Amino acid sequence: MDFDQLITFLEVAKLGSFSRAGEKVFRSQSAVSAQIRQLEREYGDRLLDRSGKTVKLTPAGEVLYEYAERLKNLRDESLMAVADHGRTPRGTLRIGANEATCLYVLPHVFAEYCRLYPAVQISIYRSFTYKIVEKLENGAIDVGIVTLPVKSPSLKIHPIFRDKLMVMVSPNNPLAKYKVIPVKEVAKQPLLFPKTGHTRRLLDRLFRTHNPNLHVRMELPSVGMIKSFVAADLGVSLISKCFAGDDAAAGRVKLIDLEDVELWRELGLAYRRDRTLPRATTAFIATIRQLRLNGKKADSSCT
Repeated sequence: MDFDQLITFLEVAKLGSFSRAGEKVFRSQSAVSAQIRQLEREYGDRLLDRSGKTVKLTPAGEVLYEYAERLKNLRDESLMAVADHGRTPRGTLRIGANEATCLYVLPHVFAEYCRLYPAVQISIYRSFTYKIVEKLENGAIDVGIVTLPVKSPSLKIHPIFRDKLMVMVSPNNPLAKYKVIPVKEVAKQPLLFPKTGHTRRLLDRLFRTHNPNLHVRMELPSVGMIKSFVAADLGVSLISKCFAGDDAAAGRVKLIDLEDVELWRELGLAYRRDRTLPRATTAFIATIRQLRLNGKKADSSCT
């Protein structure tokens, strides 16, 4: 049995498509089909049902899927174990973080880490905090950067970053002349909200008493879109200072403190309490905590 056939089988089962699985494993659709046929001949049974719009596992395929997952995990563990055998960290750093954290908080950390440990490959799982916690708990990733608070008895969490949320307006907006703004004045403006996430939950609570008259003009899926639309004077928003510091310095937007409340976004470094971590992961944890101890992390600036 070719191990690549099992990996291809897992991708087809996860994605429900031969073509999308082919894109993931860098093979043509016909090559993927050939691998699955070879695997089915070896096991003497149909593993995938191709009759509908999406590809689904047959009963035999469901049995093999569990074993294939275990074999893949064992292979990954063996690679990490061999990589950890030497003095210098090698192998793969499997880390989870949301998109904004990857874009605005981690680049300098990764730059320092890659300078110190160039032999390590970085694999980033980009998703929401609750998904990252799930991946940490089931062992799919080794370390995560999560938005606090997080409650998980199986995880050890170190706070590493704290940033203030500020009102973001266009320089042409009438609010731009203020140094501080009451919440009630912000509530009178067309608002641009993130669709989901920690900041959205904070904003929902902040504006709850103003809800009858609130005008949420847009719900947007990314920090980049919110910044662009605020700069175009389509509305105002609240954002972590770190995310929009460069835009404010360039004059594209203006950041203003709230007058009557302080809102903060805090990040934590999370990993399993009961697991021996790969050397690439312990080196990353040491690097990020060292950067914080050296004062490169501040309450209102990026790491």
